[in-house]
Amino acid sequence: MDDSIPENVAKRAAKLRETVERHRRLYHEKDAPEISDEAYDSLVRELEAIENKYPSLKLGDTPTERVGGEPSTAFDKIRHKVRQWSFDNVFDAGEFKDWEEKIKRIIAKDRDISKINLEYCVEHKIDGLKIVLNYKKGRFVQGATRGDGVIGENVTENLKTIRDIPLSLSQSVDLIVVGEVWLSKKEFGRINQEKKQAGEALFANPRNAAAGSIRQLDPKITAGRKLSNFAYDIDLLDSRDLPISMPKTQEEELKLLSLLGFNVNKAHKICRSADEVISYYKQWLPKREGYEYGMDGLAVKVNSRDIQEYLGYTAKAPRFAVAFKFPAEQVTTKIKDIVLQVGRTGVLTPVAILEPVVVAGSTVSRATLHNEDEINRLDTRIGDTVVIQKAGDVIPDIVMVLTDFRTGKEKKFVFPKKVPECGGDGSIERIPGQAAHRCVYPDSSVQQKRRLVHFASKKALNIDGLGGKTIELFMEKNLISSFDDIFTLKKGDMMVLPGFGEKSADNLLKSIENAKEVSLPRFIFSLSIGQVGEETARDLGVHFKTLEKLKNASTEGLESVEGIGPVVARSVFDWFRNSQNINLLEKLLKYIEIEKISQPAGSGKLKGRIFVLTGALNSVSRDLAKEKLESLGAKVSSSVSKATDYVVVGKDPGSKYEKAKELGVSVLNEEEFVELIGQ
Repeated sequence: MDDSIPENVAKRAAKLRETVERHRRLYHEKDAPEISDEAYDSLVRELEAIENKYPSLKLGDTPTERVGGEPSTAFDKIRHKVRQWSFDNVFDAGEFKDWEEKIKRIIAKDRDISKINLEYCVEHKIDGLKIVLNYKKGRFVQGATRGDGVIGENVTENLKTIRDIPLSLSQSVDLIVVGEVWLSKKEFGRINQEKKQAGEALFANPRNAAAGSIRQLDPKITAGRKLSNFAYDIDLLDSRDLPISMPKTQEEELKLLSLLGFNVNKAHKICRSADEVISYYKQWLPKREGYEYGMDGLAVKVNSRDIQEYLGYTAKAPRFAVAFKFPAEQVTTKIKDIVLQVGRTGVLTPVAILEPVVVAGSTVSRATLHNEDEINRLDTRIGDTVVIQKAGDVIPDIVMVLTDFRTGKEKKFVFPKKVPECGGDGSIERIPGQAAHRCVYPDSSVQQKRRLVHFASKKALNIDGLGGKTIELFMEKNLISSFDDIFTLKKGDMMVLPGFGEKSADNLLKSIENAKEVSLPRFIFSLSIGQVGEETARDLGVHFKTLEKLKNASTEGLESVEGIGPVVARSVFDWFRNSQNINLLEKLLKYIEIEKISQPAGSGKLKGRIFVLTGALNSVSRDLAKEKLESLGAKVSSSVSKATDYVVVGKDPGSKYEKAKELGVSVLNEEEFVELIGQ
């Protein structure tokens, strides 16, 4: 030791290095952190101060190297010692089984190889940036991006800033390790918020943010991004006479990486058949969004290294592994036509008719264009190639037009002056102060059918068995034309109709009878009042508590309800002053009893908390989740804002989840949510 360094300072530096390394391992390997990130960072800063004062104390594997060296002017190119590959993809169970059959045929050609049990190590396919790490005598000496598989970029100094990447291993071996650098969703939201405040362009997704962070010329910027890394493959191992040998399976490889000091994703499983892999895949479909890292599928690898080596590689990918991708949420397709759809309130919605395409696991052939302004904003034309996006069960949206594909034959869509489905003379008009168009005369059979279907729907009166086809049949036979007619249906009316027997008729009549008792919010929602959706109907019901008070409310009184503005207030006020609607209510109330609201607004353990639900929930229906939250005093909103307390994330959450990350709103996965509501 340098005599000029006080003994107590040298001991302090050694202890700091030891302590920082222990907490790094507790955090990443044991999932049992004892101190906060802020406390960890303060220890590193103290060590850095000592090393700056006494440079001879700065060892090659010091934790302070993680917070940046001198900025580089450019990245050197590195030729990989081991060729790097990317996986081939499969997108459904059928394609995965085809892949398995192919490798089985190859294995069957060798007597010894075919005797080895064929099983798979299935890991999360992390949506990040692949990196290659080189160690000499257990010390990290070089790190690179994958590049083209042969040549990568030297990003060693930036990789040193990532806490998950050990600067020294538990064993003095020569090693080449492959891993995936990723950015947590929370950190992604924080970074984008900072960029937004600075007026800079936002990162499109966490993967791009991770890649951009690794390629920063100044390692201090990379250090500030709080990147993470999972190690998952050993490309080369020289034990240097230590009692360590190359693992015989992928599972053993992950265990060795963990023992050496790497952060290894614990969510991996050995599957002994294709059916087990497919079952595991299905388990992760509804859960994948609840994790801090993004994953776009599962990485399926033959577990045995002997079989791996026998199968080898194609020109671009290993034969022994495949990426089993989750359903795409964004895809491209072409617009074949644009048509207008007449809604239950007479509003016209332009809908793009698409060349059928699979998105988010289902085949779609239609996408909403919302209104004329949206068509103009996107410059959407018939014949365009477009990007569509689907979240949950919602009809897909068109995200953007790929104008590079235009040939000059595309046609602009022009709103007509008349639409036959509107009834009367078919005239349409633009709604004052809005981007939407509507029918001038709301009396067409198309609109009435949609209103009847909505009235009987699950979220309104929930009349099971009274769907669109049945309502259309009843209308054709002149059995129903308005809401109250539903309650006058007799068994004999149905028995003479196609598709009806005694049991189906009895079931429908029983469902109609059950619908005669309904809550005020559901009843309001069922009436197809313009601008009144499910959430607004609930707000009105909870605020006014009786239909009579709502009927007599002034526009000022309606606007006093939280979340209701002048447009909605005017629509509700006008609806209850229309003589036809008043007549309809009088007829309905002869059959329907509206339940009294017994739950005081805003009571319960979640009083005043605002929740947003996004994506499909697996263990509890969306309706039940909303009812439970409301019974606990919470308010369920349809949009995310700074006032939102929690966003509950299910399968395919879409833009609301991204908004929550951007605003720093607390996110609950399904398991956490179910525990909170005590379901």
